[in-house]
Amino acid sequence: MAEKGGGDRSIVTNKKAFHDYHVLQQIEAGLALTGTEIKSVREGRVNIREAYIRPRSGELWLVGAHIAPYASGSYHNHEPYRDRKLLLHRSEIEELSGASAEQGATIVPLRLYLKRGKAKLEIGLVKGKKQYDKRQAIATRDADRAMARAIRSRDR
Repeated sequence: MAEKGGGDRSIVTNKKAFHDYHVLQQIEAGLALTGTEIKSVREGRVNIREAYIRPRSGELWLVGAHIAPYASGSYHNHEPYRDRKLLLHRSEIEELSGASAEQGATIVPLRLYLKRGKAKLEIGLVKGKKQYDKRQAIATRDADRAMARAIRSRDR
C-alpha cells in the first residue's frame, strides 16, 4: 500500500469548510495519533466535517474529529472522539491563536492526508461567509458546470 515517490495521499477533505468560510491562511500541521488511530486513518475511516481547532494551554488541539475504532484492534482501541494534539512550531501556534482571538476568525481542519507515512492536517484560519456569498458561489459553480457541459456536447 506504500506510495511510490513519497507523494501525498489525501484521506479526507472538509468540503463544508470551503463552502461555509473564506480561507484566510493555510498551514500544514502534524497530528499526534495512537497506533490504532493511524491504522484507521490509513483505511480512510475519518470524519472532520464538524471538527474545529481550539487553543489550550499554549497548544492547539483538534476537537470533534471522528476516527473510527480500528476493526482489528483489541481492548486497547482508541476513543473515537478524543481531542488530538496538533504538532506545530511555537511561532505558528502563537500566530494562529492571536489571529483567531483578535480578528474573530476560527481555525478549522481543511484536509487530512498522509505524507511519507505520517498523518498531516491542513488547517485554515477562516472567517464565516454570509448567506449571499454562499449563494453566489453555488451560482458560479452551476454556471461553470453548464459551460463545461455545453463545450463537451459541442465537441461530439
